[in-house]
Amino acid sequence: MARSATDIEAALEGGPLAVILHFEGGEPIDPGLANLGGLYERGLRSLGLVWSRPNAFAEGLAFRFPSSPDIGGGLSSAGKRLVAECNNLGILIDLSHLNERGFWDVAGLSEAPLVASHSNAHALSANSRNLTDAQLDEIGRSGGIVGITYHAGMLSEAGGVDPDVPLARVVDHVDYVAGRIGVDHIGFGSDFDGATVPTELGDASGLQRVAEALRDRGYAEPEVAKLAHANWLRVLRESWA
Repeated sequence: MARSATDIEAALEGGPLAVILHFEGGEPIDPGLANLGGLYERGLRSLGLVWSRPNAFAEGLAFRFPSSPDIGGGLSSAGKRLVAECNNLGILIDLSHLNERGFWDVAGLSEAPLVASHSNAHALSANSRNLTDAQLDEIGRSGGIVGITYHAGMLSEAGGVDPDVPLARVVDHVDYVAGRIGVDHIGFGSDFDGATVPTELGDASGLQRVAEALRDRGYAEPEVAKLAHANWLRVLRESWA
């Protein structure tokens, strides 16, 4: 279990596979935060405040197309305390699945880089789960990262979950986000365990095809390395410090 960026760097150098303990939704956390310290001691290093439903801390986004992410209210008082304590402990806060008002609450409170681990550009696919231009700009300003998701339902302009959506559409979203906030603020976001992935991509072994598609689009090898791992390592170091 990776408890520091050093653990991940060791894996990249041939050591044991490093896995980050992440909660996709804050439901296991006591609203009074009584158990958060214990979860940190057991290895929790990344937390999505919500999945696509409300909880004690914030409101999640139902999957809708076409739809703005501006659905529902902001963080609860417990949610605001949770953000502050995650900063204090060194737990990354994941904004994917969080509605827009919650996003801006976190942006105003958090001292860490803003992270959306598996979200795309709303301008290219008007899914409620994708990020508006203003949200992308704020993530870039904070020094954070957008993990491009391969979920077919968040890639296409037409909407719908079509596994025949071309792999090139993933690179279209990379291009768009890079054009707004720079290649230093993009990473692979996947969602292999919870999404319909384009047939052309398949499974995790298809990441080599993503890398090749980036090279074909003109991304240099150092830029591909940033997308594949280096940008994530930088953000993890800063969030876990």
